[in-house]
Amino acid sequence: MVSIVLSNRAKQILSAVVDMYIQTGEPVGSRAVWKRYKLPMSPATIRNVMADLEDIGLFYQPHTSAGRVPTELGWRFYIDTILEKRPLSTQHKTKIRQNLKEAKYNIEQILRRSSHILSAFSHHAGVVVAPKFSRIVLKHIEFVKLKKDLVLAIIVGSTGTVYHRIIPFYTPIDQDNLSRFANYLNTSFAGLTLGEVRQKLVEEMRKDKAEFDAIWRKVFHLSQRVLQPENEYVYIEGTTNILNYPEFSDVQTMRSLLTAFEEKSIIARLLDRTLQDAKVQVFVGSEIAEEGLKECSVVASPYMRGETVLGTVAVIGPMRMNYGTIIPLVEYTAQVLSEILANTD
Repeated sequence: MVSIVLSNRAKQILSAVVDMYIQTGEPVGSRAVWKRYKLPMSPATIRNVMADLEDIGLFYQPHTSAGRVPTELGWRFYIDTILEKRPLSTQHKTKIRQNLKEAKYNIEQILRRSSHILSAFSHHAGVVVAPKFSRIVLKHIEFVKLKKDLVLAIIVGSTGTVYHRIIPFYTPIDQDNLSRFANYLNTSFAGLTLGEVRQKLVEEMRKDKAEFDAIWRKVFHLSQRVLQPENEYVYIEGTTNILNYPEFSDVQTMRSLLTAFEEKSIIARLLDRTLQDAKVQVFVGSEIAEEGLKECSVVASPYMRGETVLGTVAVIGPMRMNYGTIIPLVEYTAQVLSEILANTD
């Protein structure tokens, strides 16, 4: 929260400049504000207040004869203290809910549709980070010996998503022992996250090491490799929407932005920051701390299953995105996604 105190008049002018800049992308002058918003003050007064806002770092002037543009600090102050969110219409809510519920038995499709909805409704990039592998709750696991040195692990999560992992395994082991061990995991650890299963297996091995014969030690080591965390999967829709904004017309800026979207680990690393707090968050400019996204803003919210945070939904766009409509969009999409996952067994 920015600790700057402004008069109501200054807030009115800041809000007007932000609103015009969101719509036009052009520096905003005092006379344009006076004409459009019919504020109860003269153009000269508006000009003086805008100069004061520039002095304290909320506006900047691209060149002497231009109007003003909100700075990164100006955006942060506006978001924290002035912004009024506009609730989604009933029509939009119905469309989002129906679109996601149509795919309720296919979690991958739900996540992909969520990113498409966020992009289509915001006209920016819609992003969904799939649940972290270690946070997936185990429902069922199977091991299948494919050939001499390969084992297929089939993991079914509590949401119904099926994960396949093929693990090179050069130690001789037969299908009967693989099936016995899978039954042991299903009986002992169903309902725990894969991260918890992995930790408990380590504890079991340490505690009863002497009791495990050679075959079971082999399968324990195999299971550790199967349950090893992997990179999150990131669904991104609408990256080209952002390139329509003149802020990204510079070749280097465009290249850096596209690189950030192509290297999805950058997006996943950024959105990991939202997993600690179960509410919508907004990152502006340098707060993102990723070089390719420094000209952007991110509105993100985690989605849950019960009390467990699974992943993140987000909209990435220019700093002049319409926060008043996009924040409710992200909040509602995360809410519906959480509801669907809570009811998926």
